[in-house]
Amino acid sequence: MKRVAITAAAIAAAVAVVWSVVSLTLLAGTDTHGASVEQVSVDSKAVPGEHSVSVVVPDGAGDDSGRPLLLFLHGRSGNSESFTGQEPFFDALDEQGSEAPIVAFPDGGDSSYWHNRDSGDWERYLVDEVIPQVAEKFGADASKVAVGGISMGGFGALDLVFHHPGKFCAAGGHSPAIYLSGGDSAPGAFDDAEDFARNDVLSAARNDPAAFAGTPIWLDAGTNDPFVSGVSEMDTALTSAGADLTAKTDWRGGHKEAYWNAHWRDYMKFYADELARCSA
Repeated sequence: MKRVAITAAAIAAAVAVVWSVVSLTLLAGTDTHGASVEQVSVDSKAVPGEHSVSVVVPDGAGDDSGRPLLLFLHGRSGNSESFTGQEPFFDALDEQGSEAPIVAFPDGGDSSYWHNRDSGDWERYLVDEVIPQVAEKFGADASKVAVGGISMGGFGALDLVFHHPGKFCAAGGHSPAIYLSGGDSAPGAFDDAEDFARNDVLSAARNDPAAFAGTPIWLDAGTNDPFVSGVSEMDTALTSAGADLTAKTDWRGGHKEAYWNAHWRDYMKFYADELARCSA
């Protein structure tokens, strides 16, 4: 496949995705297949303040269900409700039946990129606050957690696995914002060069074969996505390292909601299958 170069204009277009923010009160128009959606608040010390988390509980998974948990991270300019109005997501979740996980959609602000930085310890917020609090409230199994995300969130999922080896049952980067260098990154993605270096998942995969060892990884990006070159480079690095990797860089599409909605079934099957076999 011919790789697509990341240009400043393409990056600007990619990170300027306009997310459909659907109020939970309007879910009457969305077929959730019996899944319930609840918005809870996390009083965070890691990122001081109250932060919303939308939690989707599949039909049949009541309190103390012991279901595994999927932590799913939104993209730039998104929020905790970016996906709760998407019928393709609920269709895909329902298809997993009794293996469908409880899904938590935390709010990561406009451009946190989900890592510890000047604006707050976003990584610590997810690991030490969101996961345990959601698991306790909804009866999820906190020892069986997968993490995934789209765009900024896809990068965040890979970064979490990098900094917390062995913690997650699986990780998925869907059109992840993987930059080839700090100079290519979008404004606000990182505080400075040192911040980029601490969270350079591509260099980690290239230089340390053990960086992502033991965690099943999913990568995908559409052929017209400006991040496809970074995803292809990540694919090459993880493959060379012998990682447990599923990579799709030949699907048609761009950095758009229509592309991700077309593949929710693939995403959810990956997470459900890996969580089912996880012995964490």
